[in-house]
Amino acid sequence: MIASLAAGCRSRDRIVVGSKNFTESDLLGEIVAQQIERRTSLPVERRFHLGGTFVCHQAITSGGIDLYVEYTGTAYTAVLKHPPVADRDSVYRTVARDYARQFGLVWGKPFGFNNTFAITVRHRDAARYGLRRISDLVRLAPRWKAGFGYEFLERADGFRGLASVYGLRFASPPTAMDLGLTYRALADGKVDVIAGNSTDGQIEALDLVALEDDRHYFPPYEAAPVTRQSTIQQHPDIAAALDQLAGRLSDGEMRRLNALADVEHQDIATIARDWLRTSLP
Repeated sequence: MIASLAAGCRSRDRIVVGSKNFTESDLLGEIVAQQIERRTSLPVERRFHLGGTFVCHQAITSGGIDLYVEYTGTAYTAVLKHPPVADRDSVYRTVARDYARQFGLVWGKPFGFNNTFAITVRHRDAARYGLRRISDLVRLAPRWKAGFGYEFLERADGFRGLASVYGLRFASPPTAMDLGLTYRALADGKVDVIAGNSTDGQIEALDLVALEDDRHYFPPYEAAPVTRQSTIQQHPDIAAALDQLAGRLSDGEMRRLNALADVEHQDIATIARDWLRTSLP
């Protein structure tokens, strides 16, 4: 009873914004939080770097947070358990419909960029071996070592499906590591190929190359805010504030913001504030 009253008070008093445990998610969470603060009178509590997809999904369905930013392809495959498909409109319609029916969650409009998985190698290796596409890895994989994030190794749209579609067989099972450590491991020669994110600023900064998904294995991963229906019903001005972010972030712009955080080590709150002032004055 006390817990339910506390939850009710929390819902009325402030909006709780969560994020996953990587830089881009923290950045988007801060942009969303500041946008709500700018456009409504609601105070915002930040619960960032919570964990992976399933941690955040559990947090929002249980009422621990009111909203966070999710990716359409992740929701489609990892949460809803659908096999990957390439059509972005179909994926968005499906996740919006199923999240509303199954979880009482509302998908907002996408921000405008697609952060797909990026199968990444060192630039010097790409030049030496003529690597442009993922299928080019097949001849090298038996001599190479791969390092992937924990979630990529487990997801329906992750390593097992990728290996099957492309016929990839590495010298040994891929090393599981924190996603944030994979870039440095690749740059330092500890592994030869990783699955990064296409909008990460470290790809260019560390002189890495993302290979083309020439067999179109990965679904679209459009970032969009996901909010509890009850929160939207109580505070409809939140939806209007979030809608203003729709289509505002291109792949290149998201990559630039990530680089400011990961490469130049700027404060995330400052990056978000500066971007909002410039993009949504």
